[in-house]
Amino acid sequence: KDEEKVWSKKYASETRQWVSIRAQTLNRTVTGMMYFEKALRLLANLERLDDDTTNDLMGEKFGYIVSCQVYGQMRKDQDPKADDIDNLMHRYPHLRIAYIDSARLNRTGEMAFYSCLVKSDGNGKIQEIYRVRLPGNPVLGVGKPENQNHAMIFSRGEFVQTIDMNQEGYFEEALKMRNALQEFAKRDGPMPTTILGLREHIFTGSVSSLANYMALQETSFVTLGQRVLTKPLCIRLHYGHPDVFDKLFFITRGGISKSSKGINLSEDIFAGYNNAIRGGQVAFKEYIQVGKGRDVGMSQIYQFEAKLSQGAGEQSLSRDVYRLCHRLDFSRLLSYYFGGIGHYFSNVLTVITIYVVVYLMAILALYDLEKIGDRLITPMGTIQMLLGGLGLLHTIPLFSTLGVERGWWASLQELIQVFATGGPLHFMFHIQTKANYMTQTILVGGAKYRPTGRGFVTQHTPMDELYRFFASSHLYLGVEMGAGLIIMGFYSEAKQYFGRTWSLWLASLSFIASPFWFNPLTFDWNMVTSDYIKFISWMRGKSGGAARSWSIWWGEETSFYNKMPLTSKGWFIIKSILYLTVAEGIARSDLMKA
Repeated sequence: KDEEKVWSKKYASETRQWVSIRAQTLNRTVTGMMYFEKALRLLANLERLDDDTTNDLMGEKFGYIVSCQVYGQMRKDQDPKADDIDNLMHRYPHLRIAYIDSARLNRTGEMAFYSCLVKSDGNGKIQEIYRVRLPGNPVLGVGKPENQNHAMIFSRGEFVQTIDMNQEGYFEEALKMRNALQEFAKRDGPMPTTILGLREHIFTGSVSSLANYMALQETSFVTLGQRVLTKPLCIRLHYGHPDVFDKLFFITRGGISKSSKGINLSEDIFAGYNNAIRGGQVAFKEYIQVGKGRDVGMSQIYQFEAKLSQGAGEQSLSRDVYRLCHRLDFSRLLSYYFGGIGHYFSNVLTVITIYVVVYLMAILALYDLEKIGDRLITPMGTIQMLLGGLGLLHTIPLFSTLGVERGWWASLQELIQVFATGGPLHFMFHIQTKANYMTQTILVGGAKYRPTGRGFVTQHTPMDELYRFFASSHLYLGVEMGAGLIIMGFYSEAKQYFGRTWSLWLASLSFIASPFWFNPLTFDWNMVTSDYIKFISWMRGKSGGAARSWSIWWGEETSFYNKMPLTSKGWFIIKSILYLTVAEGIARSDLMKA
């Protein structure tokens, strides 16, 4: 005890000074707050402070703010989730919950909306701290954008870090926040730094092969991709990552995201557009990272890619992109295109090219047009080898990133494993996912938020559910391509059929087989028989919604045709003409042979 007293007197003042220095920075992130609290409790033990004094000291230094916009409605509905949130506030007295409340005014009968902040009063009850009247309902589209913006007024400090529910912090990374925040004090260019981008560590790669593909894809994008977009391209925006915002800059310029219904489906990137248009600059530093969980199931990844593709389609129609593109220099304009919505347009062009090649080869064979004089037209094999080589080049960024982080031999092993487990099928499958939803959004609209859940989806998915998910976007196209290739094989006089069509068959196989290949327990016989019975029952069903009846599902799936303008129906008219052309060619060839 005597030695402890001597140590306490000698180092308590130094510890207090250390805590006061770190308090200015660590209290700006949730991750830092947890470890700062431990430091304060250590100081309390050194000076033998009582619990009340310790809690008062911590309350002056920091607090947790979690934005849960539906908390008020859950409380009114007596939802047990609200009780769970209350228990958290009682357990952690420095936790604050920000939510949007609504009430009907007695005088006029109109609805009034408020931003509210509540905490535990320490006696088992919930105490309201602030209530700010809003001009109307702030939730115009999906809830997330205004869930961020309305709670920002309750935060303290000059900077805000956006942390999603699927992200986490680490102790050693929290210690680097002071260094990271100093990036705002210096200028790397003519404009002030207003967004600081951070890299992410994807920790869900070991759940399944699909989770590993997403982790590898995201690792390449959040390291090498972000680095190049920042320097030398100078066109990095905000992509929903754990970026740190200059709060004073954004709170006076519309907030850190936009919430209009439909057009702002990808609400995060509009903060980047707003930042670039209004004279801000984005920095990116990799000495600090935040953990992140990615999607791990086929349906989750499908919905995630569909949401991004539809969001890119809506972005291409937005005023923000129009204004941005009219003010960028030519080099940054090209960089923005290929680093943003151009990626999705490229996927659309890729799938259209495959579609055109299949029908072109089939029609040339049907109408006996494969020859120019006595010479066969066989350029397809060369084109496929060229495209295949270009596709393999896309693995170089991933190989380089993994080589630097894990070693070159480990990087090579990882790539071999990706190819051995069917990775190319997965990536080709999602090229069509992006192309389908990008095209659908441009032609007919219909963009909507798709909650992926981000859970551990490792259970078997029945065949009827897979069919509902992927039929209109992938399965029909895969069967159509396969039928076209079979027709071409019957009527073509050219040799080397496999050499001319191997990549097209690979694409067709990917569209048809990927959902079943990556579905757990697909080849278990009990599951096969159970899936068959459910599928037949679904096909014969007449009522009970889309999940129980094919006819109801088909009506909902094709309902957008009725709302489609005449100009957008041109694509479907062209497809109908192609079907008639192929049918006429088959009849013509059969008559000539007879």
